[in-house]
Amino acid sequence: MIRRLRNLTAASFLFCFVTAAHAQVATPPTTSVVAKGTAVATPREQRAIKTFNTARQSPLQLNAFLTRMPKGADLHMHLSGAIYAETFIKDGAADLLCVDPTTHSFTKPVGTTRSIPPQPVCGEGNVRVEDAFKDQKLYDALVDSFSMRAFVPSAGVSGHDQFFATFDRFRSLNKSHAGEWLDEVATRAAAQNEQYLEVMETPIFTDLSKVISKIDWPSTPADPAQNRTGDATGTSREDLSRLRETLLNAGLRDEVAVDRKELDDALDARDTIENCGQPSARPGCSVKIRFLYQVLRAFPPQHVFAQTLLAFEVASVDPRVVGLNFVQPEDAYLSMSEYHRQMLMLDYLHGVYPKVHISLHAGEIAPGLVPPDGLRFHIREAVDLGHAERIGHGVDVMYENEPQALLKELADRHIMVEINLTSNDVILGVTAPWHPLPSYRAAGVPFALSTDDEGVSRIDLTNEYTRAAMEFDLSYLDLKQSARTSLEHNFLPGPSLWQQPDVFSKTVAACAGQPLGGANPTPNCLSFLQSSEKAAEQWELEHRYDLFESNLP
Repeated sequence: MIRRLRNLTAASFLFCFVTAAHAQVATPPTTSVVAKGTAVATPREQRAIKTFNTARQSPLQLNAFLTRMPKGADLHMHLSGAIYAETFIKDGAADLLCVDPTTHSFTKPVGTTRSIPPQPVCGEGNVRVEDAFKDQKLYDALVDSFSMRAFVPSAGVSGHDQFFATFDRFRSLNKSHAGEWLDEVATRAAAQNEQYLEVMETPIFTDLSKVISKIDWPSTPADPAQNRTGDATGTSREDLSRLRETLLNAGLRDEVAVDRKELDDALDARDTIENCGQPSARPGCSVKIRFLYQVLRAFPPQHVFAQTLLAFEVASVDPRVVGLNFVQPEDAYLSMSEYHRQMLMLDYLHGVYPKVHISLHAGEIAPGLVPPDGLRFHIREAVDLGHAERIGHGVDVMYENEPQALLKELADRHIMVEINLTSNDVILGVTAPWHPLPSYRAAGVPFALSTDDEGVSRIDLTNEYTRAAMEFDLSYLDLKQSARTSLEHNFLPGPSLWQQPDVFSKTVAACAGQPLGGANPTPNCLSFLQSSEKAAEQWELEHRYDLFESNLP
């Protein structure tokens, strides 16, 4: 895999692969794919198409092909959901946690022994996590409890229930493991030829809770059965401005430094684990990681507003936090009844912090999960009120009011949809015949494949590419466009490499007329790439594709 671009100079604009299979370097092509489904394939792409079409006759052969294929970015990934259960069991033992053998959840010990090393003293009926290493039945039960492995829906327990229940079961883990978890996702990404991750994470906001307790909200949530978007009393711009000032005066900005220190510790630990910056650097170091601040939406309004304000504050001063997102089940009572109010919060705060990027989970609901009226407005309001530049999931789009007009708006405004096929299957029960991906594609809405919670779902990004090819008949060029789209719509600073949004045929003038992704760009092109993190990542992706396509049989 190619090492990501760092400190570009005319002499050092080179890329290194860590596998011998990618050792051969060839001259990159200068033309490529035209977006929105129309493609003019280069000779190398034609060879890749032939190899891909042969491989897709067997899912295993296709998976092997797609593992090596450059994928750009995974823009929709929750850190807590991206970690495999086996890692959590190891960390739970290190944290001296216990297990409730009935619920198969981690619990805090009631104490520890005086031995060296100390051992947890578990409550009545509970056992030590480390016992799982000597008890295969317990180990398997924990893996199943923390993931969708072996899950079979039963009366009263759906995939949705199992999926969201997993997070509480391992919540007792110490967040000091965050660096190890970042290493896990980066290493897995590097092994699949990914180069960039936008990781959703909620910092610990213990002190924020104290600040929140100092403010009151003018009203309580309305019953969603009585009001389709919830009671918006107390959400005028004047009220929100007053509440913002109250929170800031109460010490909310003090939490910014706490959150930044948490990121410092996690990233430093990741660099140490991977030996980043050293001759012995591991492949995971090549994957650039940035963060989206997760706001927990299934909370009372004062909590959501305070979290959202803190997210904007952090993203305004820390370049590693490139935006924010709202998370938790979209069908939860407060998520539904407070949805409209939450979009009004975003509308106001976007006006105060216009440079902060916003991606929103919207439309991660389906018929039967919520009443029909609940399917009519989430994506529309996320875009028109919430200022979402990307939509996560977007499964209910065809149930929204005037869906064709909404699709046209998404296409015209180049609002990308983050497509999570396995997640939509296991949580919502939405599979190919009922999935809106074909509708998005037909309307020219940009999309990129992503994983959502690859640890809980027991998948990786290659799996999503394979599903897209096998279940939705996406071609090699379609998948290549998904990879390019992921980097076109990331939240890194700087302009795009491409002249027109989502049209991957002509570069900006500074880099026109030269090999895409070449190791020796002209001084003008080099200067442009040095000025734009986004364009530099896009240039690297083109180089990766040149090497990948040049080395196919």
